[in-house]
Amino acid sequence: MTVSTITIPVIAIDGPTASGKGTVAHRVAYQLGFHYLDSGALYRLTALSAQRREIDIKDEHALAKLAGALPCSFVGEDIFLAHENVSTLIRAEQIGNLASKIAALPAVRQALYGLQLNFRKTPGLVADGRDMGTVIFPHAKLKVFLTASVFARAERRYKQLIEKGFSASIEDILADLRERDARDANRVIAPLKPAEDAHILDTSNMNIEAAVEHVLRWHAETKI
Repeated sequence: MTVSTITIPVIAIDGPTASGKGTVAHRVAYQLGFHYLDSGALYRLTALSAQRREIDIKDEHALAKLAGALPCSFVGEDIFLAHENVSTLIRAEQIGNLASKIAALPAVRQALYGLQLNFRKTPGLVADGRDMGTVIFPHAKLKVFLTASVFARAERRYKQLIEKGFSASIEDILADLRERDARDANRVIAPLKPAEDAHILDTSNMNIEAAVEHVLRWHAETKI
């Protein structure tokens, strides 16, 4: 990373599944005119590609090779795999669960490391994920960790899936979230946790607009 790249401001927003970090990060990026990185989408894209190619989840080398050559792009709120808009497909619970397992593989994380760094472009970047402030952009001047109760997150995830036309069970979602939380927090490589200098924002009883306002205020108060 060059010195000029390091000077480009980054807002890192981390948190567990369905904490609202993606929506908040996207809106903050829009408000500031910054680029946006949905790092979780990269793992979901890898999962979708692996599923289509019938790559075994235990074949870490093959998965890392696939991730390293991922033909992906972000256009507004749309996510493309090569020339196919897969924005809805990668949000399926099956893909999300597979992505969570793939994200625990060190070789895959390393393969996607450089790809994520390349999203840092002028005038700035808002990056959301689970290790943006701890691993990918540890020198980001503003780090935010969004959290919410598992019940609040399950309700949000249920609503999202129903709105997108997927069938869903609140009980299954709760079980899945608990499993993902445990896997993300306890993995050896880049576990889910707040950066030491992160602002903690509990969105259990907060709407998106209020969460966005918190982040924008912190941004305004931080010299980046």
